[in-house]
Amino acid sequence: MNNSSRYERQQILRHIGREGQERLSQARVAVVGLGALGTVSAGLLARAGVGHLLVVDRDFLEMHNLQRQVLYDEADVRENLPKAIIAKRKLESINSEIYIRAEVADINSDTVDEVLGGVDLVIDGTDNVETRFLINDYCLKNRIPWIYGGAIGTEGMSYVVLSEGPPCLRCLFGEAPGPGTTQTCDQVGILAPVAHLIASFQATEAIKLLAGKKDMIDRKLWKVDLWSRQFKAISVDHLKESPCGGCRDGDYTYLKRQEGSRAVTLCGRNAVQIYSHRKEQIDFKRLAENLADSAEVSFNDYLLNIRTLPYEITLFQNGRAIVKGTEDTGQARSLYAKYVGHKPRRESEA
Repeated sequence: MNNSSRYERQQILRHIGREGQERLSQARVAVVGLGALGTVSAGLLARAGVGHLLVVDRDFLEMHNLQRQVLYDEADVRENLPKAIIAKRKLESINSEIYIRAEVADINSDTVDEVLGGVDLVIDGTDNVETRFLINDYCLKNRIPWIYGGAIGTEGMSYVVLSEGPPCLRCLFGEAPGPGTTQTCDQVGILAPVAHLIASFQATEAIKLLAGKKDMIDRKLWKVDLWSRQFKAISVDHLKESPCGGCRDGDYTYLKRQEGSRAVTLCGRNAVQIYSHRKEQIDFKRLAENLADSAEVSFNDYLLNIRTLPYEITLFQNGRAIVKGTEDTGQARSLYAKYVGHKPRRESEA
């Protein structure tokens, strides 16, 4: 279907015009993280006519996601599919004229180049600072603009990191805090409209960049408390005089961190993520048959669930898994070894 009137209301904006719309149709954008932020920004960019959308998420859909993650519904939860797969399907139903690729992947130093290679812009929809700093370093090294967004409680922030120089996210915030030292949405909650507002900020700045209006980008850090309707634009120009090691020396610390096979606690979720890179995909049918007498097992084309109360293991085809019911990485590794077969190394051994 080719409907010339699809973008009419957007194209007649003096800010965009026919040339800007054509630029949008040629753009390649990655949305990393398909939660409250990513689902909104991906939906807005698909409707805006961004020609190539890459949607990336490591997780699967759960009922509590529906409170704020607008691409999904109850039927999707029942299907028990990865978020990236559902998002691709929903976005294709929104706009069948654009190309959409889904990656069920965790963005880390081992995978970032393979997943994000070739994109023109990255939209941050992630849920942790470590991954954001990794994206920051990758984009700095490859001279790709990216747009940070964060929301928790009733507050949110957004900032555009351009490719030509500081300040970047590391210039703003220093180094990533240690695990468990910052609050998460799982601990203090989140008001859905604040995440949607921040995602709208992100999508707007993305459209400016992609339509060739870089001169209209606001390099301030925007903060909002939507509950009290407080908005603040914070100048960061002074940070140009004291750039981080990445901006100053090309020291991309977060790209050097080797992932290997390891276990990492997911803060606030009572879960551990297991990294285990395998050369061959796991045969879910065979594994399910082997586990039939020891656990409750179900699977589809994308993931396999192993339930053995009080634990639940969600296994992806490349060997990555999320073990729910514990924050003890040693216990999670043991459960993984028992039911999947390979015991990931301790983080210090990776």
